[in-house]
Amino acid sequence: MSGGARRVLEAWRLGVFRYGDALQLQERLVADRKAGRVGDIVLSLQHPPTYTLGKRREKAERNLLTPEAELSALGAELHRTERGGDVTFHGPRQAVLYPILSLRALGLGARRYVEGLESAMIQLAALHGVTARPGDPGETGVWVGDRKIGAIGVRISSGFTWHGLAFNIDPDLGYFEHIVPCGIAGKGVTSLRREVPDEVELPTDEAIHDQLVRCLGRTLGFTDVEFKDDSECGDMIGAAQDAATQS
Repeated sequence: MSGGARRVLEAWRLGVFRYGDALQLQERLVADRKAGRVGDIVLSLQHPPTYTLGKRREKAERNLLTPEAELSALGAELHRTERGGDVTFHGPRQAVLYPILSLRALGLGARRYVEGLESAMIQLAALHGVTARPGDPGETGVWVGDRKIGAIGVRISSGFTWHGLAFNIDPDLGYFEHIVPCGIAGKGVTSLRREVPDEVELPTDEAIHDQLVRCLGRTLGFTDVEFKDDSECGDMIGAAQDAATQS
């Protein structure tokens, strides 16, 4: 990317969004990005309680400790996906980002991209006085000591990205007791709220989402981030969901 080029990341603030709907939206946006109908986009959202399994299905199923019927009784959905990674949980008060990007246009390979996702979460934690780090060899995501605060599970198709990252702001960590998070046994899960002193008041979840988006934009080399609220994306979201449902 030339030094003077302006590269904009468009961030869609979607609020609480069901996992299946988000998956359909990503599928349509990836197709649009490949065809050049849209630029680089990141979806910024939270999910209702949801467990997802990565494409290494047999291993991921072993790390799901509770039968699907019991998860449903807890009010949680279960989705089997084609992303990388193992089993993880998404829920309220967790910041989820799904970047729909052209890695070739950014001059990035897959490894550098994943490192960028890690770096964005590490930078976000640092904004609130928390020292986070990438995982040790064999450990994905971002950690505070031996406690996981951020998960990564991506899919890359012909140089275009979808799926992404999840950063724990203050979710109900009890949901993680039903899985071996990301297939890594013997390690804990934490959140930003747990890692900052009790007397420290965190910004709103929405503000933290925006901070994470800006950290991601910087680490991947974007010069600007343009935010759009769900009301501004409504027609595009509806069209994408309708097209994905009919396909």
